[in-house]
Amino acid sequence: MMALANRSSPLVVGIAALLFLAGAVAEYRGRAVSLLIAPLRSPLGLAALAFLGWCLVSLSWSPFPALWWRVLSEFLPTLIAASILARLAPARLPGWALPLGAGLLAAACLTIVASLALDLAPQVWLGQRVALFMFNRPLLTVLLLAGPLAAFLALRGHRLAAGALLAGAALAILRSISGAATLGLIAGGGMFAVGRLLPRSVALWLAALVLGLAFALAPVEGDILHRLMPEAAHERLTQSSSRARVAIAQSFGAAVAQAPWIGSGYGMALRFAEVPAAQALEPEMRAMLAVGHPHNTFLQIWSELGLVGALLGALVAFLALRAASALPRLLFATALGLLGAAVAVMFVEHGAWQGWWTAGLGAAITWLRAAACARPPYESAHESA
Repeated sequence: MMALANRSSPLVVGIAALLFLAGAVAEYRGRAVSLLIAPLRSPLGLAALAFLGWCLVSLSWSPFPALWWRVLSEFLPTLIAASILARLAPARLPGWALPLGAGLLAAACLTIVASLALDLAPQVWLGQRVALFMFNRPLLTVLLLAGPLAAFLALRGHRLAAGALLAGAALAILRSISGAATLGLIAGGGMFAVGRLLPRSVALWLAALVLGLAFALAPVEGDILHRLMPEAAHERLTQSSSRARVAIAQSFGAAVAQAPWIGSGYGMALRFAEVPAAQALEPEMRAMLAVGHPHNTFLQIWSELGLVGALLGALVAFLALRAASALPRLLFATALGLLGAAVAVMFVEHGAWQGWWTAGLGAAITWLRAAACARPPYESAHESA
């Protein structure tokens, strides 16, 4: 449902979270609150609260408080729902949840492949919008969910089904025009191989390097691409508007340099051309700031929350990586694959605080934790190594 009705992803996650919360209250009564709060006392939980706290503090220098609230009102409820779901659902999924979830995701992939093969004829018949890019966001949701679901199937002994699910997801992504999903597929597959084949410590260092570079290079991404990206590459990426993306990254990077420490305020990307940091830029650069967001989550964090926000965001990411390091080998590799896919997409696509992306990440983490909770007793020593 989240894949095919992508804009409804926050609603789907919210309803699921409420249902599991009701079940937890019925099961634990007053202790349900303690169950939810307990993770917030961990280093990762405290770092996440510090990051959210900095977002709230940025209201004090935000030039458009109403916009701040509008963006937060989409992001925060979805984040809370995703956190509740990831906390409560994994140990409480019924036996039919995995085959149903995997089967429906496979059906979504086949539906997308069939629609593309028929030149979107089903959408014409149904009176829906007819455009190839309409599957881009659904396929990014597929990208996030396919790996954890496949790993869960493999741990339950259904390796053929796991392979078929991954093949269907890859086919749908490669058949589409979504460059971000394709990039995420390549990056996710590469990081999965790193986690599966290399020593755990080496894989962790490589994953940490990827995260560190994503945060560190974001403010200078535009300048680097402007100098190093050949004209032939732009010609091949015409459909992805690569020239415009480079100019947008340069403009936001220049604005970061005007307010490097605390940024221009949470959620200001929608009106970034009007913030004080943008007024010192050339008119053509200010024009590129009006696109709504820099198409790079890490650059958006820098521009809105400054160095402090980037450091807190990086701390959350590194602590999440440390938590993933304790997983069994297959799930550890799957977590690195999810990390690689998400980082690749976040570096080239979409706004940082959009609810559908937050919901997709929350669902993927929920399935990954469910696989960790439900490891069968016959898992081999090699899998656990």
